[in-house]
Amino acid sequence: MANYEEIKAAMADLDEDTLLDMLHELMDNGGDGAMDAMTACQDGLTEVGNLYEAGEYFVGDLIYSGEMMTEAMDILKPALAGDGSKKIGRMILCTVKDDLHDIGKNIVRAMLEAAGFEVLDLGIDVPAEKIVETCKAENIKIVALSGVLTLALDSMKATVDAFKAAGMDDVKILIGGSPVSEEACKSIGADDWAHAPQKTVNICKAWAQAA
Repeated sequence: MANYEEIKAAMADLDEDTLLDMLHELMDNGGDGAMDAMTACQDGLTEVGNLYEAGEYFVGDLIYSGEMMTEAMDILKPALAGDGSKKIGRMILCTVKDDLHDIGKNIVRAMLEAAGFEVLDLGIDVPAEKIVETCKAENIKIVALSGVLTLALDSMKATVDAFKAAGMDDVKILIGGSPVSEEACKSIGADDWAHAPQKTVNICKAWAQAA
């Protein structure tokens, strides 16, 4: 069984070798406790974010932790899928136009997929028109927009406006990333917002289950 505290500490300490060794061992032993291990990784990642905000970690550490999380998810995915977790819905995820950051988006994608979503990842610097067109073509009802730069808020608003102009008010839109807030969410016209990846997952799951 996975040791939750040890996995969480390895992630928080950016100890990649120890983390991956523990996860490989878990998988070699049949993958029992993979969901607990994923939760431990997520909680360790949250601790990395806290240390960054406290000034103890730097941007490079955030990027490194994101890469560790991606590796961890790749290792654990077979066991998570084997838990019998059925697909709970399809959704679009992307970084909005004029923003080229993808670490946060990639972490969210890994967690959404582990939660049972089929994620259409449109990538970075994605214009509003492409998001609306893909949504329409694929009959998607949940969209998560990511951004790190302040100017991403303008692109998020342009995207929400484009959905309204297309008459697609039934599509739920979540905005995420460091510049978003309750105030920004209201002015942009999005349905909800999140800083933490787990909050993004929880909101999207609730939307999918209510559909």
